[in-house]
Amino acid sequence: MRCPFCDAEETKVIDSRLANEGDAVRRRRECLTCAERFTTYEIAELVMPRIIKSNGNRVPFDEEKLSAGMMRALEKRPVITEQIDASLNHIKQRLRATGDREVSSMLLGEYVMDELRELDHVAYVRFASVYRSFEDVNAFREEIERLEREPSAEVRRQQLSLLPSAGRNKNKKSRD
Repeated sequence: MRCPFCDAEETKVIDSRLANEGDAVRRRRECLTCAERFTTYEIAELVMPRIIKSNGNRVPFDEEKLSAGMMRALEKRPVITEQIDASLNHIKQRLRATGDREVSSMLLGEYVMDELRELDHVAYVRFASVYRSFEDVNAFREEIERLEREPSAEVRRQQLSLLPSAGRNKNKKSRD
């Protein structure tokens, strides 16, 4: 690691700690030439898959474009920044988890719609109307009716939390 003060190549690590909720390592360093101290951060560089557009073009994943699209759908909606950031991170995590070097823009769009459905139904319908190219009012109506039939995100979270305990009770009975 080069010293930012004298450009010397020899430095030593004085202290290392986890940073950014464990996603990075903070290192306190000292230059062996000028004795100045400075801090560096080490994070894992994870390669995002390339996106295959509907016309067949392959483009690098663009987090700014993803964020802008979601922000456009969420404009003037009561969703806090932390929720949006968490959704963006979840989408990126899902993309990396595919293990593929390339993914279709259709898959990315589905991931975005999944997240928007959880965040805000109005934003979801806004995004879906453009993404799925709604032709008329009936397409909007059908999507809204589908949303109304689905349980809310809160109900789904409560249901999911019950599943593991139900499975444990089932196993307990089979042992007796």
